[in-house]
Amino acid sequence: MRGIARLLIPAAAAGFLLVAGSPAFAQCSTIGGKGTAGDVEGAKFQAYEAMLQGTDLGMWATWMVTGAKVGVAPGYAVRGLKFRCKKGGMGAECLSQATFCKKA
Repeated sequence: MRGIARLLIPAAAAGFLLVAGSPAFAQCSTIGGKGTAGDVEGAKFQAYEAMLQGTDLGMWATWMVTGAKVGVAPGYAVRGLKFRCKKGGMGAECLSQATFCKKA
């Protein structure tokens, strides 16, 4: 029994250190947005912009002055970006979802 404990305790400690230091545990948030515009591209832009504003207003301001491209978030990794669009609102309406992880 003591032999097994001597093997398992260091292995568990090493596993904890690997998990605790893993970039997978960076500050991440999954958020959704809704946008409406005259066309689908405009509605996607509005929905994405809503997600950025809900994540970090400072990052959104930087995004606005650095090109404002859908899929880009200065200082964040964008994962799993998806849109669901339909006709409605002012022409098109899109719902969006993505996970934003703050870069170290």
